[in-house]
Amino acid sequence: MTARLRLGAQALAVGLVLALLGLLIWKVAFNGNGGGVAQKIDRGKVVRAPSFDLGRLDAPGRLELASLTGKPIVLNFWASWCYPCNKEAPALEQAARQWSGKATVVGVDVRDARGDARKFLREHDISYPVVHDNHDSMWPKWGLTGLRPQFFVDPSGRVVGHVAGQINEATLRTGIEEALKS
Repeated sequence: MTARLRLGAQALAVGLVLALLGLLIWKVAFNGNGGGVAQKIDRGKVVRAPSFDLGRLDAPGRLELASLTGKPIVLNFWASWCYPCNKEAPALEQAARQWSGKATVVGVDVRDARGDARKFLREHDISYPVVHDNHDSMWPKWGLTGLRPQFFVDPSGRVVGHVAGQINEATLRTGIEEALKS
């Protein structure tokens, strides 16, 4: 192979790698759907919560987000294998009990086996509603880039807050109070 041909092949390979890197960055930043709820909320917009109708893990049947409007909702995305999700489970359970009747905590188990998720619910004595989304139907709509995001939905069904990462009792209280004010 001539030096000129080799140099051309190397330049083509570098160009291809850069194009793939650019596509990856774009996909992570925009999730291929205009950004999803998380990115819109982080830019200061208030948007309608995307609807869902998913099978429950905590009880038989299905749960529709629309059935919960009328009081604030804390939507928590998690998986049993996620270490920080295990750490924040007690705070979410405490908030569910403390705000019972005034707000609803809903867990959304993603990218997880049903059996492992149910074991997680038993181990953490979870009493709030939990749905299972193992087909990633919620991932692009909500603009998820990882696990542990929390969304705060006001009584009319608008997403008014988003916390990316581990949550604590104070953050939950602040988010629920903001959703109540909306």
